[in-house]
Amino acid sequence: MAYWIKILYERSTYLIDLDSISAFTNEPNKKLTFWLPNSSQPIILHAGGYEDTYKQVIEYVTRRMTRAGDRDRWICISYDRSEWYIDLNSITSFACESNGRITFWLPDSMKDIVINPHHNSEAYKTLIGFIKKNTGYSLP
Repeated sequence: MAYWIKILYERSTYLIDLDSISAFTNEPNKKLTFWLPNSSQPIILHAGGYEDTYKQVIEYVTRRMTRAGDRDRWICISYDRSEWYIDLNSITSFACESNGRITFWLPDSMKDIVINPHHNSEAYKTLIGFIKKNTGYSLP
């Protein structure tokens, strides 16, 4: 099912299916970023400059995070001084270092996320559980 929105962004009009977006980041300064599917182009919405669109996307993310069918796959991670909302079903590889840190790469953004079991234990536990349930393998 698609959830299309129309965004006027940097002198262009975009039609974007938000259901196809695999990750959003919300920074403390009310800057929301997501990456267009099949590209590494970010869309950066500031609450002040794109207030209506910013609000619409935040409401969408909130619904995804709380919808019964999505709660097991969408997680919120505090990382790099921002809140990251990530669809774990879109992640296609995980790496575990000898010190226990888990790395995964966000599709479309070329961004890696490194979760340390000591600094972000809640996200780490969520990742370990997701990996075991969905791949049948254990990390570390």
